[in-house]
Amino acid sequence: MRLVNRLDVLLYGSRWLLPRRTAVLKVVGRRSRASTSVPVAITEHRGAEFLVSMLGPDANWVRNVRAAGGIAVLCRRGRDIPVVLEEVPPEHRAEILRRYLAIAPGARPHLGLEPTAPLARFRQIAPRHPAFRIVTRPAGTDHVGGGR
Repeated sequence: MRLVNRLDVLLYGSRWLLPRRTAVLKVVGRRSRASTSVPVAITEHRGAEFLVSMLGPDANWVRNVRAAGGIAVLCRRGRDIPVVLEEVPPEHRAEILRRYLAIAPGARPHLGLEPTAPLARFRQIAPRHPAFRIVTRPAGTDHVGGGR
């Protein structure tokens, strides 16, 4: 899986052949303090963009984002975009999770649902799958990687 993630990081971070709803999330590691990169799928809902953890709250990227206070960078189409990731409370995640499954079919086995499942089922699993609203922040503010 690490090899697949590394290949996806190269592909998603490039300007060529990248799926529209993908990016590379760069965040400071909570222990190493080094910038880490992971490929992510971006879902849209009600005019905002979100990241969802199909692997739950113990995924390394989720733990790193929380430790970094949400400060991260998304590499999209070869450009680094400084962002703050704001965690969505579980009671507001159901529709976001449904949209996420519609664009990320590989996540379906991890969430155990299809996008057509009743919204009530998404409410049941919402506490187990963190979602973060992507907010663009001005360049040059608390950046990830590259040192100061």
